[in-house]
Amino acid sequence: MFQIEEELKKLPAQPGVYIMHDDKDEIIYVGKAISLKNRVRQYFQSSRGKTAKIEQMVSRIARFEYIVTDSELEALVLECNLIKEHRPRYNTMLKDDKTYPYIKVTVSEDFPRILFSRQMKKDRNKYFGPFTSAGAVKDTIDLIHKIYRIRTCSRRLPQDIGKDRPCLYYHIHQCDAPCQGYISQEEYGQSVRQALDFLGGRYDTVMNYLEEKMLAASDAMEFEKAIEYRELLGSVRKVAQKQKITSQSMEDRDIIAMAKDERDAVVQVFFVRDGRLIGREHFHMNLSAEEEDNQILNSFVKQFYAGTPFVPREIWVQEELEDAEVISRFLTARRGQKVRIVVPKKGQKEQLVELAQKNARMVLSQDKEKIKREELRTTGAMNQIGEWLSLEKVRRIEAYDISNISGFESVGSMVVYEDGRPKRNDYRKFRIRTVQGPNDYASMREVILRRFSHGMEEAEKLRAEGTDLELGSFTRFPDLLMMDGGRGQVNIALDVLRELKLDIPVCGMVKDDNHRTRGLYYHNVEIPIDRHSEGFKLITRIQDEAHRFAIEYHRSLRSKEQVHSVLDDIKGIGPARRKSLLRTFKTIEDIRDAGVDELAAAPGMSRASAEAVYAFFRNGQPQDDKKEKL
Repeated sequence: MFQIEEELKKLPAQPGVYIMHDDKDEIIYVGKAISLKNRVRQYFQSSRGKTAKIEQMVSRIARFEYIVTDSELEALVLECNLIKEHRPRYNTMLKDDKTYPYIKVTVSEDFPRILFSRQMKKDRNKYFGPFTSAGAVKDTIDLIHKIYRIRTCSRRLPQDIGKDRPCLYYHIHQCDAPCQGYISQEEYGQSVRQALDFLGGRYDTVMNYLEEKMLAASDAMEFEKAIEYRELLGSVRKVAQKQKITSQSMEDRDIIAMAKDERDAVVQVFFVRDGRLIGREHFHMNLSAEEEDNQILNSFVKQFYAGTPFVPREIWVQEELEDAEVISRFLTARRGQKVRIVVPKKGQKEQLVELAQKNARMVLSQDKEKIKREELRTTGAMNQIGEWLSLEKVRRIEAYDISNISGFESVGSMVVYEDGRPKRNDYRKFRIRTVQGPNDYASMREVILRRFSHGMEEAEKLRAEGTDLELGSFTRFPDLLMMDGGRGQVNIALDVLRELKLDIPVCGMVKDDNHRTRGLYYHNVEIPIDRHSEGFKLITRIQDEAHRFAIEYHRSLRSKEQVHSVLDDIKGIGPARRKSLLRTFKTIEDIRDAGVDELAAAPGMSRASAEAVYAFFRNGQPQDDKKEKL
């Protein structure tokens, strides 16, 4: 038995990481400390200064453990790794787990390539980035290939020169085919150096070059070439336009600011590389109550830079970070150069941080509006349906439909919506067993009876085993049954539920002459509904989904029936031999016309099976007039 008071006495006065567990042994919080003894004891001391979040967390702690480190810096690294691994509920968490694209130039090769990469490795190659848009990176690489004709293949050069034909890119003038020796290593290297200049932001040279080429082609009345150069020039100008200079200093820096409300926070990051703003990105943080701005930023910076391969020279933030010094040392070790964390106080630097904060506020506001719209569309719509039917709580709705063609292969579908969203893992399909012919009422009765009988049997079995009923696939019963029809369908469902002694509300979706829902049939009354309401739109989605699911299942069964071949009626011909015959002879007519020796020559066919096929088609058996192909 873990005795918290006794374990507190054993804590060392050394730096390290502490890990809090609840009574289910789940990790609920990870923190670091300069002195584990002082820091961990603070949680269990009575103090008026504790936040509601800390009070709630402490009330759930069943035990704690700790790992001693040699320094606070080591504790910071370990804390970041453990938070990323376990994602504890009481840690302020970075929701996003993104990897950023880079442009990789394989200068370690004799004939370098320019590639898209998600990782920056410590190798002898050059990397540009990170960039926030994978699409923009691919467009830039494509542009470089067109301008500088850099190879895209993975051939080993110069070892593989002349071993194979040049690829398509040579023929469309986007590669000079170094694989054939059509360009020397020195000339190719010059093209690569120009591409590196381009990636470094020196666009003037290539724009002047393309403009000269365009004018020369125009003067020579080679208008197709002139248009090609004009389009390339336009693409370069677009890239140059995106890379506006942010400041006169050519530094790499990230500018970080945040905005928050009661539950969420958004952190905005501007990425500045070589003095140019190359992009921005926002990140959502799970937030606990009473979290201060500097604590949120502190958590973000630690988690973000523990996961990104590139660390800039400077990081500008809107608030002083609690662990600024140790974070700076951690990032300095990762970068291999001094990393400064700066809080700008005036001038253009402060304005850039304010701009990032303004963007964060805008994203947060937009997301809140989006969340409100989604809530109206889902839980709001469910509540509206509940109000129409005078039901206190409607969280789970099950809807049913029957599909058949003149009674052929009748099937039933069950779709489930929870909190206004489809819960596809709980969808079920039923192949009708007891009903012959097109009898939708009898088919629906079978479906409802099987669904709830199975659920009750499964619940009884789980209770006997002492297992949670939530683990059953049929044990969760709905708050409302929704039938794809009016009084008849509703009465069928109510009869089955009475038979099983279940009390579940049932309503029907009443349709007008155009087969569109006009109201709900409930307690022998048709309730009109507003066709412009979110509740009506949700009912329509549920109805369409039940219909779609039933039709898809029915279609799949029909297609399986249609695959049945006349060959399946021949004794000794199974799926493998049927496939072999069709591959060899292509059509049923060709099989029918073949002799015994020809049939026996097909792979997998024996003499006896060939004679059986031959006899089948010569003894007046039914024949398939349609050609059957693989």
